Amino acid sequence: MSKNKTNINKWLLPLSWLYGFVVFIRKKLFDWNILKQVQYDVPVICVGNITVGGTGKTPHIEYLVRLLKTKYRVAVLSRGYRRKTKGFVLATPNTDFKKIGDEPFQIKNKFPDIIVAVDENRRHGIETLLAMDDRPEVILLDDAYQHRYVKPSFSVLLVNYNRPIYEDTLLPAGRLREPAHNLDRANVVIITKCPQDLKPIDMRIMTHDINTYPYQSLLFSTTEYGDLIAMFDRQNLFESVERPLEYIRNKKVLLVAGIASPDQLVEEIKKYTENVQLMNFPDHHDFSDKDIQDIEERFKEMGNDTITILTEKDAARLTDGNKMSERLKASMYYLPVKISFLSKEDERLFMKKIVRHVYKSTRDGEIYQEEGF
Repeated sequence: MSKNKTNINKWLLPLSWLYGFVVFIRKKLFDWNILKQVQYDVPVICVGNITVGGTGKTPHIEYLVRLLKTKYRVAVLSRGYRRKTKGFVLATPNTDFKKIGDEPFQIKNKFPDIIVAVDENRRHGIETLLAMDDRPEVILLDDAYQHRYVKPSFSVLLVNYNRPIYEDTLLPAGRLREPAHNLDRANVVIITKCPQDLKPIDMRIMTHDINTYPYQSLLFSTTEYGDLIAMFDRQNLFESVERPLEYIRNKKVLLVAGIASPDQLVEEIKKYTENVQLMNFPDHHDFSDKDIQDIEERFKEMGNDTITILTEKDAARLTDGNKMSERLKASMYYLPVKISFLSKEDERLFMKKIVRHVYKSTRDGEIYQEEGF
């Protein structure tokens, strides 16, 4: 099993113990019903993690959207991380990413027919959605595993294969938001970003080490990359010319990545060319004029035949093309990703659990019957 070594800042462990005590007290306040949870009369499916960043929440949310949107009115509710607005904002096809955040912007543009909203107060967000005339039948909560004021009807917990929670420790020494045993609130635990050739023996080792509870399912997913999509040859970012990744074979690539864990993306690009230069920015980075100037300078250094590749999230933050030369814009593509499960058994089990849960929580059993569950 080949994965990155988990780095722990041991000199910060005393602060992690203090942080852990605060987390423990908060958990007990909810367990003792001193802090109140609210449950709603529609299926509320939470997709989250107990690690800071890098587990692939958005592609898993999109997987659920594809699974459910043909039969149900689906809403995605996010807090809209690093947006420039406050309170409840309902996305439209013309909403700027600065008003809702890059990931909700990405989801709305991919799935314009679903409801996408942001609200830092999840209770208020859900209640506002349910007060709509055309209220949603299923709500997908993005990154809400720690937001315990809402009691989801179903929880999916994501764990990065390259940084398993059983090797990690609490913030700030590690990257855990809460102790690993707090995975007990999840219905399904998914090990994400797995190598596509992960061996069964490695799966069994991780299954043993993560130590899920009997009522939970442990599944394994991987990242699949789509075709490169040109950013600036059409008005709509998500309706542009597509090129297979083979297009970059032996070409020079400038990879611009503002994501928590770019290593897997770099490995994918290097399957086609070794001539890759990475410009790595923090997760959800808001690109400044200076950043764009730096990208422009690196692009010029590499030569005008360079292909510039961005992640979907980064593309969402650079849609206007301001301060960029026409040559740089002509070189720019973004690389969409989606998830798939490592086995058909895992895929079918996940679909069965989600579809059955939604069926039992609504009056419409059509999707349940059609899928043969």
